[in-house]
This record gives sequence, C-alpha cells and structure tokens, in this order.
Amino acid sequence: RSKFRDQPSTGKQSQPLAKNDGESQSRFHKSWTLLLVLLISVLLLYVLSGIPSLLNATLSSRDTQILQAFRAQMKKLKNTYQSQDPNLWKRTHVFLEKHLNASHLHLEPAILLFTAGQEAEKALRCLSNEIANAFAFSQNATTIKINGADKAVLDSDIVKLEVDNELSSGFREGKKVAVVHRFELLPAGSTLIFYKYCDHENAAFKDVALLLTVLLDEQSLRKSLTLQEVEEKVRDFLWAKFTSSDVPSSYNSMDTDKLSGLWSRISHLVLPVWPEQGLPVEGCT
Repeated sequence: RSKFRDQPSTGKQSQPLAKNDGESQSRFHKSWTLLLVLLISVLLLYVLSGIPSLLNATLSSRDTQILQAFRAQMKKLKNTYQSQDPNLWKRTHVFLEKHLNASHLHLEPAILLFTAGQEAEKALRCLSNEIANAFAFSQNATTIKINGADKAVLDSDIVKLEVDNELSSGFREGKKVAVVHRFELLPAGSTLIFYKYCDHENAAFKDVALLLTVLLDEQSLRKSLTLQEVEEKVRDFLWAKFTSSDVPSSYNSMDTDKLSGLWSRISHLVLPVWPEQGLPVEGCT
C-alpha cells in the first residue's frame, strides 16, 4: 500500500520541478539578452562619443594647416617688404590670424585700412594685394579686386550697384577676401554700400576680410607718426574728400552723419605703408 501511495506523490512533484526548470531557463535567457543589449548600448555610446572628438581633430588639423600656410606666406612678404614698420606685420598678422582660426566665432568680417603718401603708392597697391592673396591662398581661395580709380568718374548709384554685385557674387562663390584700391576715389555716395559689408554685427558676410587702401594727397608720411595720428589723418582726408561743397546734397550722397557711421565700420585697424625699393616695374607679383 505504501508503495502505491508513494507513486502518485512522485508524479505530482515532477510537474513543478519541470516548470521551475523552464522558468530558470527563461530567466537565464532574459538575463543574457539584457546583458547583450547593455553591452551593445555601451559600445554605441563609446563610438558615438568618439565622433565629435574625431570631427574636432579633423577641424583642428585643417585649422592648423590654414594657419601654417598663412604664416609661411606672411614670412615671405616680410622678407620682401623690409622697409615696413614692425607694427604693420605684427598687427596685420594677429588680426587676420585670429580670423583664420576656426575656434573663434566669426561675428564680423576682418576690416583693414592701409594708407600711404604719394611716394609709396606702388608699395601700397602691391603690399595690400599680396597680404590679401596670402589670406586667400591659405584657405585655397582667391581675391576680389576693386579699383576705385576705374570708377571715379561714374555715377554714384551705378558704382554702388557694381561694387555690391562684385562683392556679393565673389563672396558667394567662395572668395574669402576683397581688396578695394583707392577707396578715396570712389564716388562719395557709393561708399555707403560698405555699411552692408563692414558692419560690426550685421555684415552680409562674416567669414571674410576686406582690405581698403587710401592714398593721401601729401607726398610722404612721417615715420614718427603714431598709429592714432595716422588714423586721424586718414579720417580728416576722407572727410574733406567726401563732404566737400561740390558734392551734391542728394539722398545717395555723403554727409557728416553718414560718413561718421561709415568711418566707425572701416577704421578697425588703420596702418601706414612706407615706400619700398626693388618692387617690380610692371604690376605686382
């Protein structure tokens, strides 16, 4: 009797044991699945966190190449134009290099104004060209060149449209710098277009540079002048040039208020250029 009584009891116990084994295996598989998901998630996070570093490294490498190319070009220029004031090289270099450094946000374009007396006209033209080309070359770009002498006798409104078109189309095409030679020869009213390109915060293009040149009426600039005195001399010269009594008082013409606004935008850095010996007879290199 005891034998038969024991048999049903053993059968009944085997069912929960089998059920427990199944549940254990299920929990085991779930645990492994969860662990696998966690491992994959960790790997993905690791890979994704490395992408910004890789991008930064790439940007940093490109940034370094641009700066090195610019420094090399400026070093060549310094060896060629040996008569220039050390301040010209130091300030120009720092000013433009800061703009080339991609780690700095481009909140405004880089604006430089070079000036000279009559005796240094060729040095002014050649040096401004070559500094602009060095800036463009370092970024694998080219330079926009505008000559005020070519536009001196044209209607002010026409010149304004021409300059606007040359600058906007050039910058949209990827050019990174513009040189405006003989800024003082542009019709007075046309220069107001530079509000659009030289504004401190609202310039149409912020990742570019504009180099303006002004040739003064006087034969030479004294090397004893401070940079502040040079700036004041250029300001007074443009005031006399653009607001003289023979300039018609129309909507598009210059007046003292408009010129004050323009001057505040183009006078970020005003630097004198001295005469140079040994420059090419025809054109600039």
